[in-house]
Amino acid sequence: MARLVFGMNQSLDGYVDHMAFGPGPTLFRHFIEQARGLTGSVYGRRIYELMRYWDEDHPEWDAARRDFATAWRSQPKWVVSRTLKSVGPNATLVANDLEATIRKLKAELDGEIDVAGPDLARSLTDLGLIDEYRIYLHPVVLGSGKPFFAGPRPPLRLKASEQMDENVIKLEYVPA
Repeated sequence: MARLVFGMNQSLDGYVDHMAFGPGPTLFRHFIEQARGLTGSVYGRRIYELMRYWDEDHPEWDAARRDFATAWRSQPKWVVSRTLKSVGPNATLVANDLEATIRKLKAELDGEIDVAGPDLARSLTDLGLIDEYRIYLHPVVLGSGKPFFAGPRPPLRLKASEQMDENVIKLEYVPA
């Protein structure tokens, strides 16, 4: 049975914003290895559209970015959207019956399925489908923006913590 994991970079005050801060080289290498090990990813529309950046090579990329793009392209993706009419390579559009689709994926697949996007994570949490939350806590204060948790959560229990580089701590939580 597959496990659904929602993880993102987060500021100290609880916001996600890929334009305000991002991973350093050590954390980026962690994300490459993580992507290589995933069974697949479930994306909300907005974050999927941002991630489509990795669909095509860019001449300015270094080896690490090429490695991430290769890992990202190889994994199956399910894109939850009512507005998109099509999705890119190795992706399946989920336009309706989110709960049935995700329950089927969890039942039929093994390994870890990444959940990308706070709004999607909220919907999946409300359905009781998220198995773990991973917060990559950065020493940045944004003051406003898109919160990591898009709504109330059931009680969580700290499963593990790990210092990822000189500034970032990974916190892993599971429903209590």
